[in-house]
Amino acid sequence: MSETAVQVPITMIISMLTTIANRDWQQFKQMEADFVHQYGVDVWQEVFNFRLKPALDKDSDRWLLIQLCSTDIKSVPKIDLPVWETEREFIEKIKTRPAQSGGRDWQREDLHER
Repeated sequence: MSETAVQVPITMIISMLTTIANRDWQQFKQMEADFVHQYGVDVWQEVFNFRLKPALDKDSDRWLLIQLCSTDIKSVPKIDLPVWETEREFIEKIKTRPAQSGGRDWQREDLHER
């Protein structure tokens, strides 16, 4: 863990834990934004993963996971079905090729360079 992450005041972590215990999602998101503004996203990730999350009880951890999963999804990417179909056809062709002594005759990059 970085020196900056280690030096984040415990009072800040306690405030976040209290907010989680109170199930106040909006306040937690505000605290997260303030933290990232002050310390940066890399330090937030370290503090969240190594100082905050391990301190959560099972119910709080589950609540936080549900909040993160249900509200942070901004949009589902649009899937280009013709591209997927072309990819599937290419993979099916590769499967029918005879075995090559010494290994395959294509590289993983070939899947993406067509």
